[in-house]
Amino acid sequence: MSKIRMDVPLVEMDGDEMTRILWQMIKDNLLLPYIDLKTEYYDLGLKKRDETDDKITVDAAHAIKKHGVGVKCATITPNAQRVEEYDLKEMWKSPNGTIRAILDGTVFRSPIIVESIKPFVRPWRKPISIARHAYGDIYKNTEYYVDTPGKAEIVFTANDGKVLRETIHDFDGPGIVMGMHNTDKSIKSFARACFNYALDMNQDLWFSTKDTISKIYDHRFKDIFQEIFDSEYKNKFEEKDLEYFYTLIDDVVARIVRSEGGMVWACKNYDGDVMSDMVASAFGSLAMMTSVLVSPDGKYEYEAAHGTVTRHYYRHLKGEETSTNSMATIFAWTGALRKRGELDGIRDLMNFADKLEKASIQTIENGIMTKDLSLLSEAADKKVVNTEEFLLEIRNTFENMV
Repeated sequence: MSKIRMDVPLVEMDGDEMTRILWQMIKDNLLLPYIDLKTEYYDLGLKKRDETDDKITVDAAHAIKKHGVGVKCATITPNAQRVEEYDLKEMWKSPNGTIRAILDGTVFRSPIIVESIKPFVRPWRKPISIARHAYGDIYKNTEYYVDTPGKAEIVFTANDGKVLRETIHDFDGPGIVMGMHNTDKSIKSFARACFNYALDMNQDLWFSTKDTISKIYDHRFKDIFQEIFDSEYKNKFEEKDLEYFYTLIDDVVARIVRSEGGMVWACKNYDGDVMSDMVASAFGSLAMMTSVLVSPDGKYEYEAAHGTVTRHYYRHLKGEETSTNSMATIFAWTGALRKRGELDGIRDLMNFADKLEKASIQTIENGIMTKDLSLLSEAADKKVVNTEEFLLEIRNTFENMV
């Protein structure tokens, strides 16, 4: 059988630890046998980021802007322990944060639904999609540890020389201080992306911040969303009998757990980070959630929504058997391949992505799964397999599908 051709490369961003192992296994077992895979490769493993002073992450982001579609493996965002473990030059920022800041997009995350795995939240019947603003806030912050008494201030110097100054806190001893920002331009892009996505999905859009506490920062998000909805999207939502509403994030949390699901929930950057993990876990597993970053000018970056599975990686290094769930990483690849096929007019590539996703879900429905899913599945007969066996079982399902 001839392999499916590709005209334009995907931007391929390799990662860290166990997900890096999965990355190669997926390529070897599920992609390279069927596709003449064309990628522009960037190693975003922590050692290479340190070696290049993180320039490789910036280069990868600009490559996505050039080629239009990227696919990314999970990566380590180092803390103090990781700096020591990897002997790093410094505590590099989140590579996801760097890429998202350059692309200035919105992250959409949705659970991978398997019939035999029921949500932990009893009323949920439909997927909940998290729309996460992917620019600014604490992911592009400036922060300090202050070890002496003193005054922390916000100072803004306008181009005309005018200086605005506000006291944050008068410290009488050691403490911490942080400054963060956002822009009207990015918030407007976020709002339009959320409204468009909700219309495409034919789902209501819920948006939440904490404007009662953050009366300028969060309130600006609220105002921009409402202005854009009223001027550009109100009639479109009414035509589809869809609803947009804003409320406080604590109110949305209470409403969400009592709902049947089936909505798009728009969140600021940090809120979306946390709530997408909550939604994924409540639907079954962090390894069962898709994630795509969409930029205002139509660039796409697909990734797994979870971490690097450190515990399994160290077992793997010891030669011990692992049973690591690869679903989110598989769906990162299929999402990117489908989009590449869509943009380039390659129907075979789109069909391949659809079929591989169906085969992956069908394998679990057949009772064959990794250990984490076996603890959640209500399938009558379950067979627990190791990391690579799971991929081979998916390949077998794929090849036997009509």
